[in-house]
Amino acid sequence: MKHVVLTTLLALAFVALALLAGPHRQGAAVGAAVSGATALGSILAIGRSVRARRPMQAALAVMTVAFLVRILLVALGTVLVARAGASIVAFVVAFFVPFFVFAAVEAAYVHSLRGAGKAA
Repeated sequence: MKHVVLTTLLALAFVALALLAGPHRQGAAVGAAVSGATALGSILAIGRSVRARRPMQAALAVMTVAFLVRILLVALGTVLVARAGASIVAFVVAFFVPFFVFAAVEAAYVHSLRGAGKAA
């Protein structure tokens, strides 16, 4: 549960920082929001994977699928931000800086699952 709370707080903080980006606010806000939303979805899905027969493998599969979804959303977001006339650089920076922070939180969560599902 602590990983979900941490991810939520970080996502809100990154969006708030993006809103302070002045003239680049629109692109940055979209990038931070997409990054935060995908991180929250990923961390919730990792939490559900604990109930799987092999929780570590299920959690790693979730991280893989989430990464592929993020790749698609970055491409789609770049196109949409460009069409809206917003800053593409702000979008990319506001997506990837939080992404690496969220990846660390997700990795810590998966690491905490070691031993889960083993018979006592």
